[in-house]
Amino acid sequence: MHARHSIIDESHAFFDEVVLPLLQLHFATETNAMAAGFFGYGSEVLRLDDEYSTDHHFGLRVNALLPEAVFAARGAQIEDMLAQKLPQVWRGRELREGYTRTKGVALQSLEYHLKSTIGLDHPPETHGEWLSIPEEDITHVVAGEVWHDPSGRFSSVRHALSDYYPEAVRIRRLAHWCRYFSGMGVYALKRALLRDNMLYASTTFARSLRWGVQMAFLLDRTYCPYDKWMTEMFYRLPRMGARLKHIVEEAPQLATSWERKLDLLHEMSDILDAAMVEDGLIAPHPKYRVSPTSGYRLLESAYAELIKKCPADIK
Repeated sequence: MHARHSIIDESHAFFDEVVLPLLQLHFATETNAMAAGFFGYGSEVLRLDDEYSTDHHFGLRVNALLPEAVFAARGAQIEDMLAQKLPQVWRGRELREGYTRTKGVALQSLEYHLKSTIGLDHPPETHGEWLSIPEEDITHVVAGEVWHDPSGRFSSVRHALSDYYPEAVRIRRLAHWCRYFSGMGVYALKRALLRDNMLYASTTFARSLRWGVQMAFLLDRTYCPYDKWMTEMFYRLPRMGARLKHIVEEAPQLATSWERKLDLLHEMSDILDAAMVEDGLIAPHPKYRVSPTSGYRLLESAYAELIKKCPADIK
């Protein structure tokens, strides 16, 4: 897929032509320890910035990370130099307010950036550490671009996360969402409709649809991003996006009746279950019945099978 134009591209040129030469001239040693690029927060890191992105916190941006000790010793001096030397406008764009006091450049320590996103200052090393990271927050580390990282420290963390979950962790997360989708999803929605509880029906339906989409990302070994980016990234999934597209498009529509919404979630159960059978994650089985009072609890059985595959430390 051809990458569409983004403020990332202009920021990269700004870094190469303006920021990097200043850093190398005034702080050569520190620059060799620095990682710089465009990463962290915002739709731009996924190249999803559009005309609506420009109304706040938008513009040229360089994210720069230093080892904690170097940042503590020299960070303020580097920011002072950049504040003095950087132009106010470059190629017609005013420099944006960053996450620090230097417009156009957001300087922070590597350790702080990692702890504030994934909660660790190192790549996850145990199943427990992997499971402790909110999936959406991994985007703040792996998305975007790194243009300069001579030491390779930040890039090594990005690569470790980009290689995706260890298989035991993926199965544990898949089991988790299977149980939620079945027990607090289709079962709960059926009961809410039987009791004419529209508030509960609305909240549990939305959660169920999200859980189903999260399972699609897991089955295609792709990190699920924040909700506002989910639709676009869902369509890019290599397998499950096409299989579930009609459900994701029809189910949320206001014109879709509640009974039809529930039927679509049942169909989603079948498609997710079939993919798990196809992948050898669960065994083939006869078709399950839909209960008139409890809905279609197909994925409860998938949970029971998947959890048996998990090592003892994360069951």
